[in-house]
Amino acid sequence: MRNEINVAFTGNPNCGKTTLFNAYTGANLKVANWPGVTVEKKEGAMRYHDKQYRLVDLPGTYSLTSYTMEERLARQYILDDEVDVIIDVADASALERNLYLTIQLIELGKPVVLALNMMDIVEERGMEIDLHRLPEMLGIPVVPVCARRRTGLNVLMHAVEHHEVKVADRIEHHHTSGSHEHDHHGEYAMVYSDELEDKIDKISELLEIKYPQLENLRWHAIKMLEADEEICGKYPLNLSGIADRSYEEDIINQRYDFIEEIVREVLVNKDEKSRTTDKADQILTHRIWGLPIFFGIMAAVFFLTFTIGDWLKGYFELALEWFSGVATVFLIGVDAGEILSSLIVDGIIAGVGGVLTFLPNIFILFMALALLEDSGYMSRVAYVMDGIMSKIGLSGRAFIPMLLGFGCTVPAVMASRALENRGDRMRTIMVTPFMSCSARLPVYVLLSEMFFGDAALIAAYSMYVIGVVVAIVVAKLLSVFSKGEEEENTLLIELPEYKTPNARTIRIYVWEKIKDYLTKAGTTIFVASIILWALLNFGMSGKVDDMSQSFAAALGRWLAPVMSTAGLGYWQVVVALISGIAAKEVVVSSMSVLYGIGNIASAEGMGALATILQSSGFTAINAYSMMIFCLLYVPCIATIATIRRETNSTGWTLGAVAIQLGTAWLCSTLFYTVATIIF
Repeated sequence: MRNEINVAFTGNPNCGKTTLFNAYTGANLKVANWPGVTVEKKEGAMRYHDKQYRLVDLPGTYSLTSYTMEERLARQYILDDEVDVIIDVADASALERNLYLTIQLIELGKPVVLALNMMDIVEERGMEIDLHRLPEMLGIPVVPVCARRRTGLNVLMHAVEHHEVKVADRIEHHHTSGSHEHDHHGEYAMVYSDELEDKIDKISELLEIKYPQLENLRWHAIKMLEADEEICGKYPLNLSGIADRSYEEDIINQRYDFIEEIVREVLVNKDEKSRTTDKADQILTHRIWGLPIFFGIMAAVFFLTFTIGDWLKGYFELALEWFSGVATVFLIGVDAGEILSSLIVDGIIAGVGGVLTFLPNIFILFMALALLEDSGYMSRVAYVMDGIMSKIGLSGRAFIPMLLGFGCTVPAVMASRALENRGDRMRTIMVTPFMSCSARLPVYVLLSEMFFGDAALIAAYSMYVIGVVVAIVVAKLLSVFSKGEEEENTLLIELPEYKTPNARTIRIYVWEKIKDYLTKAGTTIFVASIILWALLNFGMSGKVDDMSQSFAAALGRWLAPVMSTAGLGYWQVVVALISGIAAKEVVVSSMSVLYGIGNIASAEGMGALATILQSSGFTAINAYSMMIFCLLYVPCIATIATIRRETNSTGWTLGAVAIQLGTAWLCSTLFYTVATIIF
């Protein structure tokens, strides 16, 4: 063994792989992109028992079939580089899904150590895993770990250090189909039917003759039976009389048969939990009622967001009002000057503080989404949506990034990497920004509570429904006009057993989201508030007392005629919308600065703003049109940058911006025109 041991971390997405990797590497971490692609590459180093280890965190992948970008990169790295040991991190609570990758890794012929993560969740569900029988059936070391609690780390590295030591002299398992004439049971964990094993042996013999330096003949033979384009192109063979078709489906089915056999033998009390899950899914994933139930659940989420969130928001409003008063008194006391006082009180405190008062609403929203995700329900939504998504040329899996868009569009766009073909991926990236991210919620709360009274909840919730509908319509149009042959989109997704959400998991998830929100308030919104204040207080003649003479007003008036068709032809509204490109929360802080209202989220602030707007002819119709425009128009700068990075194309990025801006203008104009005629 060399002095430096190369260890590759791989596993399904969301299995805790990166958490485990970070637990080992700590500060010794390098992050870059894989050459030529946008997928992140993480490397780290550590010492264990006087040996140096080089650790590489491979992209999360469900298989090594080499369909998605992540699958290709993971497989290529393991095949081409000098990987000494593979640590396969598996979510023990989703054993069926995770073992499929494990079997493929074992077939690669590289030393594999299986790290069973999230064992605490298995215990919570009342199940147990036989840790003696599982390594017997797989023929590799199996180590239980908990990445979050940093338990089992030394045992896992001990297994890596001694990876050449076999678990047993003979792999102990059986297949329900009976014995095989080839008697490969003592050699391989995954043994196929007699027909496939006969073909594998024949292809292996041909490979050995034509490519004598080729390692792991069995794996290459299996890939050729699957008609793997990369392997067949790299090592051409005449397989006439051996493989007259692709046997990929046969191989997949037999692998899952073996996985079911493993699960039956090693997972205790699974049947009882499965029965409970099946009963719940008869209702929650019903082909007719599944979708209405989803929208009903989301309606309940927004009911809590408004009722509990608004109650808590009142205390934040009082705190902001008190802080603004203290700051004003302090600045007067130190004779800070009119310009500086206006910048701090009317610009920074009004802008940043106005957004922070909506923190309770954001907190409730993230809490509800975290509960739904951790309970196992959110994966059902992709399954429920599969029928609709297939009709627009996408699979139900494309709805997963769209669901993530309810939280933040940046990770949602990045999640499109899991889609198999580029056409699906590009269309999903184009429509994901139409999903209403949490940053837009302050805008909905402000406008709906000012103009819709008791119907505020319905008005705000309708934005989320409209976003889904528009995304589906635009995706269908993109599918129709896109060139090239349509590919069949099949959804393959595991529906895990329902479980009681883990308090620690929820706490970490919510805190990370709140921290991002606070960070944005302290950076992007802070800077945007200062810039907006400067644009509103300075004009061609220098410092202006009348904002209508400022640079911002000039820009707003120039664009107002275009927006007037949507009922948004007010220069203040136009400026607020432009500032929202920095971050959607800035629309609220901009309204606060533009109309000179210190505590815009309070009842008094909303009342004052409503009076000002109504006096200029801005009604509930205009407000709803503005909500639609905020929902659909250009995403924030961070999202635009992410789209550019993920598509690796300036043209696609500009196209996405143009589509979103055009859709927003068209939909808001259509609504305003029709609503004006009716009402």
